[in-house]
Amino acid sequence: MPVTALIGIKREMSQLFKADGEIVPVTILSVEPCTVTQIKTAENDGYSAAQVATGAIRLKNVSKPLKGHFKKAQVEPRRRLREVPLAKDSKAKVGDVIKVSDVFKEGEWVDVIGTSKGRGYQGGVKRHGFGGGPAAHGTKFMREPGSSGTNTSVAHVLPGKRMAGHYGVERKTVRNLLVAKVNDKDNLLYVRGAVPGFYGAWIQVRKAKAKRMPKPDRALRKQAAK
Repeated sequence: MPVTALIGIKREMSQLFKADGEIVPVTILSVEPCTVTQIKTAENDGYSAAQVATGAIRLKNVSKPLKGHFKKAQVEPRRRLREVPLAKDSKAKVGDVIKVSDVFKEGEWVDVIGTSKGRGYQGGVKRHGFGGGPAAHGTKFMREPGSSGTNTSVAHVLPGKRMAGHYGVERKTVRNLLVAKVNDKDNLLYVRGAVPGFYGAWIQVRKAKAKRMPKPDRALRKQAAK
C-alpha cells in the first residue's frame, strides 16, 4: 500500500443486497487511477507526503507552471492535484499509478472529505437548527431568531453569534464509513452511507483515523452489567 488516501468523484447513491437479503444503502465513488507526480520528504520539505493527480484535462486549459511541473515528473497533465499521506514503509515513487484496490479493501473503515452543497442565504432554523417560536394563533415570531444582543454593559452583538447567512459550501468530513464493495474493473468504491457534495463533486477518501470499534454482543453487555 503506497498511500493512505486517494482523490475521486462522487457519483449517485444506490443500494446493495447482501447474501442474507439485507439492503445496504451506499454512495458510489469513482476513484480513477491516481498518478504520483511528486514525493515530499522530511529532509527537503519538513514532512512526508505524496502528490497525486487524476482526471482528464485539455492541454490548453493547463497553466504554464503546471505544464512544467508535469513535464518534470514525466507525467501527462491531469485535472486534479492533491497531497495525500504516505503509508508506512511506502516505496512510492514519481510516475507510479495507484488504483483503488491498491489502497482500500472491502470491510474496512474510511473517511470521506468533500464540500457540502450550497444552500444560499438561509435563516437560523435551517442554518443552525433553531427550534423557533410556538406555531400558535397570534404568534409573530415562529421562525425569527429572537434577540441577538446582550445586556447594556456590552451594547453590541458578540462575534460568532449564530444568525442568518450563507449556508453550505463548507469542507466536511464524514468519518467511519464502511467499504461495502470495491469494483476494480470500473474503478468504483461503494461506501455505506452518505457523503458531502453534489453529483460530480471532487472528494478525498482516506483510511479512517479513528476506527470504529465493533459493538459488543448483547449477552456480553448484560453479563458485564451484572
